Amino acid sequence: MKNRLKTAGIITATALVITALLLLIPGQECTLYAAGEKVPVGGTVTVLAVWGGQELDVFNEMVKPFEEQTGIRVQYEGSRDINAILTTRVQAGNPPDIAVLPGPGKMAEFARAGNLVNLEGVLDMEQIRKDYAEGWLEMGTVDGKLVGMFMKVAIKGLVWYNPRALENEGIEIPSNSDQMRAISQNLVNRGKNPWSIGLESGAASGWVGTDWLENIFLRMHGPERYKDWYEGRLSWTSREMKSVWETWGQIVNSPGMVYGGKQYMLSTNFGQAAAPLFYDPPQAYFHMQASFIQSFILDQFPDLKPGEDFNFFGFPVIEQKYSKAIEAGGDLVGVFKDTPQARSFIRYLTTPEAQSYWTSGTGALSANRNVSLVFYPDVLSKEAANILQKAEMVVFDASDMMPGEMNNAFWSAIMSYVENPSNLDSILSQLERVRRRAY
Repeated sequence: MKNRLKTAGIITATALVITALLLLIPGQECTLYAAGEKVPVGGTVTVLAVWGGQELDVFNEMVKPFEEQTGIRVQYEGSRDINAILTTRVQAGNPPDIAVLPGPGKMAEFARAGNLVNLEGVLDMEQIRKDYAEGWLEMGTVDGKLVGMFMKVAIKGLVWYNPRALENEGIEIPSNSDQMRAISQNLVNRGKNPWSIGLESGAASGWVGTDWLENIFLRMHGPERYKDWYEGRLSWTSREMKSVWETWGQIVNSPGMVYGGKQYMLSTNFGQAAAPLFYDPPQAYFHMQASFIQSFILDQFPDLKPGEDFNFFGFPVIEQKYSKAIEAGGDLVGVFKDTPQARSFIRYLTTPEAQSYWTSGTGALSANRNVSLVFYPDVLSKEAANILQKAEMVVFDASDMMPGEMNNAFWSAIMSYVENPSNLDSILSQLERVRRRAY
């Protein structure tokens, strides 16, 4: 409860700081209405999303100025099983006005079924193109229509560590996968567990493992082949694909490599899995997770200082020519009902003002490049934002780009592989059967 109150206080203070800074930073004004459009008075906009806990606190703070300016009430419904609930409601003809989409793959399904509003007729596209790099707009476009906008994003494939623990072990930050492998094996040889991994996430259990495989694939085979994979042009039983699973298997299937072994991986929630790095003494030394894990670390260990007590480095290079490639993920928002209230709210959500709440309150990154770095609360979130802005190759989370059936099968396959790695061939054959059916 104490930490909860502390977090609420920080978020409230953050909201006040954002309000003050927005008055001082040029170009941070927000536009809720198109030119000449009648301003809606009152009413309700319904929002279905995955946010809970601290993220929901930040969302609630973010909507306050919108509600005050418009008189529109934002009615929120949250669920971690967003895919099933949203699909059921759309099929029943009762979708929310606005929803966080389960991923670009599911977004494409909704769009082609005529369920999503074309946002090019809603947003000020001249301003949007100033605010967002073309790649982010392309990922929200289906058959030439912009149907999804990124609310907040994260860099995936970051390796988190405890600087003091590495210093005490005489470990230097590796620059490539060979060095990473040697460091890990050396720790195992000395009776220490190099990695901590948690795969549990309710109905989405297994997604953490897909991030591992995606980052390995990207750095082994590059972004073009990566695209072939998520678009269904690469067989799951190919030598390329099997080599990626076997590379991950060198960590998850090797005795001593992962703290707690198989059962810990299968039963530990992803948000808790970094904790062993900060035990006294440390029980693990590395944790691979997206930039958003910082908020989970601080929730469990509020006295830790970013950059001093925990830090990250990029996923180790496998092929040098793909060294500047990064994977990103994020929350895409789509409009299911074209109402004046929904139009106003989606315009607000895409502004630097709205997205500054996420960067300040959760350490999330913004795809809106006009969110000033002043809104990133610490050295690590600023560094992650800087990496995102300077990356030469940015790809989106592959599993989220796949059709829903393929994505769900991929999550399940991760859990099956960790449970029984000797079944890899049959697991890949099953995924291949799903690919032929889903695409």
